[in-house]
Amino acid sequence: MRARKKPPPEPAEEHLLRRIAGGDRTAFDELYRRTAPWLAVRLRRRCSDEQIVAEVMQETYLAVWRAAGAFVGSAVGGSAAGWLWTIAARRLVDAFRRRAHHAEPPVAAAGSTTAPAAEDEALDATVGGEVGDALRTLAPELRQVLQALVLDGLTVRETSVLLDLPEGTVKTRARRARIAMRRALT
Repeated sequence: MRARKKPPPEPAEEHLLRRIAGGDRTAFDELYRRTAPWLAVRLRRRCSDEQIVAEVMQETYLAVWRAAGAFVGSAVGGSAAGWLWTIAARRLVDAFRRRAHHAEPPVAAAGSTTAPAAEDEALDATVGGEVGDALRTLAPELRQVLQALVLDGLTVRETSVLLDLPEGTVKTRARRARIAMRRALT
């Protein structure tokens, strides 16, 4: 008789989400402990208003608690971190929209920094070779749009709100970024 192969173990965050779906508060606390630091860093890269970041964090984890059962995970090629970031990014866009109705929209964290962001370093570490080189040659405003649309999976409208740009500008920058990437890769 052949021994049955065991399926590969489920990633820790996915396992925690399954437990959270069953109402396990300890699993929720552990997921928060593991993911809150990097999620806050990513949100701060896109929004300099600490109050909005705190609100988005709270709304994101409330959504995780309520909807953990809806997470399908690696069965469809997803990851717990990706699912969590998608929720947070959409909550951030919603927060910008709410604020826009009441006052001036908050300034999205953009522009130059003296040291490379942890997110950029992680991107550089995972996207290597010619693609990584091509990404590094893009102008920062083109790279931001490409990152929001392609890597973060946001729509043009969400990217527009997130980066505080007109939708037409987002489309133009996305087109310019793709053309530059094609040229760099040929």
